[in-house]
Amino acid sequence: MSAPPEPGPAESALLRAYRGQPVPHTPVWFMRQAGRSLPEYRRVRAGIPMLEACRRPELVCEITLQPVRRHGVDAAILFSDIMVPLAAAGVDLEIVPGTGPVVAEPIRAAADLARLRPLAAADVSFIDKAVRLLLPELGGTPLIGFAGAPFTLASYLVEGAPSRTYATTKALMYGHPALWHDLCERLAQITLEFLRVQVSAGASAVQLFDSWAGALSEADYRRYVLPHSASVLSGLADLGVPRVHFGVGTAELLAAMAQAGADVIGVDWRTPLSAAAARTGGTRPVQGNLDPTTLFAPWQVIEAEVKRVLADGAAAPGHVFNLGHGVLPETDPDVLRRVVDLVHATRPR
Repeated sequence: MSAPPEPGPAESALLRAYRGQPVPHTPVWFMRQAGRSLPEYRRVRAGIPMLEACRRPELVCEITLQPVRRHGVDAAILFSDIMVPLAAAGVDLEIVPGTGPVVAEPIRAAADLARLRPLAAADVSFIDKAVRLLLPELGGTPLIGFAGAPFTLASYLVEGAPSRTYATTKALMYGHPALWHDLCERLAQITLEFLRVQVSAGASAVQLFDSWAGALSEADYRRYVLPHSASVLSGLADLGVPRVHFGVGTAELLAAMAQAGADVIGVDWRTPLSAAAARTGGTRPVQGNLDPTTLFAPWQVIEAEVKRVLADGAAAPGHVFNLGHGVLPETDPDVLRRVVDLVHATRPR
């Protein structure tokens, strides 16, 4: 007698948790799980610039699969970068090792918007191909697609490089609000198309990263950012996949972020999951939120913190265990595997 078929992504613990349904175990995956903490990643990426690596479907497939094989996580997240759709839309940029994205000609005036054209599916056909290569290899493991939110993308385009203060971004936002909203409307279109390509090819869920939204007050977030993130998230509603919204340093923004329309709220390590659930109305699943630096502590400390996060996540209708931001490059991969095993072995409440 043949073995029963493996459950497909739709029946996976991850998607059940994202929908607030009962799960056999708390699902777990890690932001930046496909990356520099893995020696096999460093080997296959050696000598290949980041943007070029993201444009090679076979390489994207291999890198995306690496943490699934090694860690036994409940989801794969597509190996890509939030700057990929901007480069495909005509922005002259480079991801500089040790620095991050550097834009050759920052956007500072209305005339600069001409360099940012709408994104078409054909511009990122390599993404479609990568997802379609991945699906047979993943079997029943769901694939998460992702993109950068309009504010975070705008901050890179306006600053021209990573920033600690976002002074130039805020100066444009406050001083030229019409230009700001025009820029963000264009970025929302680019982000939405990038995510729709991933879902159309087979991604089972998506995550919208607004990594730098925590630089804003709640009033500024509602005025200058919320409409554009909502435009992206509402534009995905017809696809029927869970939508996760995540930002860093967003404790005071969580209620507003929930109003943008996500199904699941990603929470960084600064805010208890129970508090995040309360601030977002108590109706949405949460994702997170172990401090990534905890993984450098002795195992007994890690074990206690993992169990604390799991207990706190029980306050929400569903919980997907994750870090409160990305895996740090120096993280021991064996510790990540132990965390996965511990999460899986701890009975959901």
